[in-house]
Amino acid sequence: MTARTLTVRDLAQIAIFAALIAALGLPGALTIGAVAVPITFQTLGVMLAGAILGARKGFFAVLLFLILTAAGLPLLSGGRGGLVWFTTSPSTGYLYGWLAGVAVIGYLTAVLLPRYPFWPALAATVLGGIVVVYLFGVPVTAVNLGLPLWAALVDSVKFLPGDVAKAVVTVLVARQVHKAYPGLIPGALRRKPSMTAGHAGR
Repeated sequence: MTARTLTVRDLAQIAIFAALIAALGLPGALTIGAVAVPITFQTLGVMLAGAILGARKGFFAVLLFLILTAAGLPLLSGGRGGLVWFTTSPSTGYLYGWLAGVAVIGYLTAVLLPRYPFWPALAATVLGGIVVVYLFGVPVTAVNLGLPLWAALVDSVKFLPGDVAKAVVTVLVARQVHKAYPGLIPGALRRKPSMTAGHAGR
């Protein structure tokens, strides 16, 4: 994707998805297990931002959400906000992981478009939205809570079923959105379908 100036439409999309991530925090959070990292719907918003807006706009949507949260707005699930969640919280690494994860999802989605086959798209979403996010989240949780890395890793297993379900929902929604509104990710329309013909999908 070539660098270009963000348009008014781009900025509107970024703001909408930042608001979506915030809205998905309204149902609150569920904390299970010994480690106080909550289960939240907001990771679904992060995945959707990458899969629908692409790497650049998705990154800025998540960044905008995090900046507003760091400034003190209670946008995290459960009405949390402030700098503490970006420094010493058990969730700190996951928040930074959102930035890397949304970029990975967005980049791989652009590669898969315009066909966006289900299974490769799901693999891309799982890689960015789960694997990459956990790579940031688990070690930082261990450090901030003074836990062995293996203990934080074992505890993170509780997130997997829900996160995989969110990845499936993301792909199903993104497939329909890209069919209805092609061109949301700049550069994808210039790629011929034959370039992704080698990918299997349903």
